[in-house]
Amino acid sequence: MPMNCLGSRLAVATIAVSFILALPAFAQFAPPAARPAAPKTAASPRAASCHNGANFDRFLADVKQKAVAAGVSQRALSEASPYLVYDQGIVNRDRGQRVFGQLFTEFAGRMAAPYRMQNGQQHIKTYAAAFARAEKEYGVPPAVIAAFWGLESDFGANMGNLPTLKSLVSLAYDCRRSEMFVNETIAALKVIDRGDLTPEEMIGSWAGELGQTQFLPTHYVNYAVDYDGDGRRDLLRSAPDVIGSTANYIANGLKWRRGEPWLEEIKVPQNLPWDQTDLTVQQPRAKWAQLGVTYPDGRPLPNDNLAASVLLPMGRTGPAFMAYPNFAAYTEWNNSLIYSTTAGYLASRIAGAAPMRRPAGQVTQLPFNELKELQQLLVRAGFNVGKVDGVLGQQSRAAVKAMQIKYSLPADSWPTAELLARMRGGTAQAQPASAIR
Repeated sequence: MPMNCLGSRLAVATIAVSFILALPAFAQFAPPAARPAAPKTAASPRAASCHNGANFDRFLADVKQKAVAAGVSQRALSEASPYLVYDQGIVNRDRGQRVFGQLFTEFAGRMAAPYRMQNGQQHIKTYAAAFARAEKEYGVPPAVIAAFWGLESDFGANMGNLPTLKSLVSLAYDCRRSEMFVNETIAALKVIDRGDLTPEEMIGSWAGELGQTQFLPTHYVNYAVDYDGDGRRDLLRSAPDVIGSTANYIANGLKWRRGEPWLEEIKVPQNLPWDQTDLTVQQPRAKWAQLGVTYPDGRPLPNDNLAASVLLPMGRTGPAFMAYPNFAAYTEWNNSLIYSTTAGYLASRIAGAAPMRRPAGQVTQLPFNELKELQQLLVRAGFNVGKVDGVLGQQSRAAVKAMQIKYSLPADSWPTAELLARMRGGTAQAQPASAIR
């Protein structure tokens, strides 16, 4: 199930986007194409080195053997076989993902727009019984489910238009994440085996996600539930099944804490210890209140021990949020900070929260080439930032914060021209882990 979104949420998870997000799937999909009676057979690729030189047909035979060992019936394999073909185009999409710079306020303004909030509220009214049942059984508020539903497919309007089995088996044969997609292929066969979907019904994103909240097949197998009582778990067409299954995944897969908040906008003082504004740092709300953190209108935070982190997706001059333990469900669903914060914010809006305040002034983001240069300088300073690609993920954020501490700059993890200038002037050695906290 969910963990991606960028053409697929998998792509965001792969590059761990924080400040830069590739174009999400729901913005790319055309209306689903007519479903063919059987797909055309693709040309066989060159033998992949990670499979000991085995060609695709030999590799596929091995996958089928593994599926049988995992309990998949010969009937399901026979039905699926015409769709288990290689498509180099899928692999090319996986390897050729493009990214673009976008500030959180721009992305959230587009993806958490009023129409999507209103759509979410209307769906909660339309399917009130299913939402109420899901909240009672799983403890997940309707607004949380509706926000993911809206972001992932615009409530079923854009689920993808590519044959799922072909996507999965092509990515399984590719060497980049072979084991993962072999497991996803077998899970998709299990979905067919238990009668939830037929092979020809399995149409979704290029990364093999299915349904209105874009479940990976393993999560479809483990968390999909039959909420409309028709004997099938249909996440393509049944709104009750979508609602119940999404709640089940959030509660049991992502460990949602019943009755607790997830994300609230706050106002932070100018003298806040910026090195404490990190998802890895949790303090009781009473402690944050002592430090001068309030609600946006100046109301005080509750004087209690509920753990929370201060989240600054655009640094100290941008919007500020109180992120509670339940926010971990959002970063687990999609580890892109810009996506997870937008999803949490949209859920709060659907639940009735006011629109977030706009920054008092312009928040500047470094251009792509300078972000990449900053990463290179961080690597020279001894940090592991992952791939040097101009995409600042969590590792790069941590490195930025450490260097801000070294240079006595506000340590809010936001890359600035001042930090870049300091690092150009003389690369310093990495700080010990204790200095990053």
